[in-house]
Amino acid sequence: MTASGQIASFPKSVRIQASSDFRNNKENGERLAKGCLLANWQVLPTNSFSRLGVVTSKRIGKAVIRNRARRLIRECFRLHKYEFINKIDLILIARKSIAKYSFQEVEKDFMELLKKSDLLSRDALPYLSKRTEKT
Repeated sequence: MTASGQIASFPKSVRIQASSDFRNNKENGERLAKGCLLANWQVLPTNSFSRLGVVTSKRIGKAVIRNRARRLIRECFRLHKYEFINKIDLILIARKSIAKYSFQEVEKDFMELLKKSDLLSRDALPYLSKRTEKT
């Protein structure tokens, strides 16, 4: 458990892995870009749970850099998935600039992207304003 009392895990059940799910989300979902991330999302029924899919292309860099980018993105999602207004299927595509970003910069872009797309609850907004003042 984390300091806030949430369970710190990212099981396979919250990962989008099927190519049909990626395709469906791209065709029927909404899309927005912010900083080092590009997001496709689709709102789900309330009885389901939020899932994440991560795309890192070879243009970002070698395997070490792509794996680091995936870890950073998954950690942002894991920390903030309870702050979403709706249950969503979220696909995050890493841009080349993510290779030189720290976790705090990736998290800032992630939060700003979710705020801009109206996916965050009101409770998360003060957190966002605190984070943007520090940078």
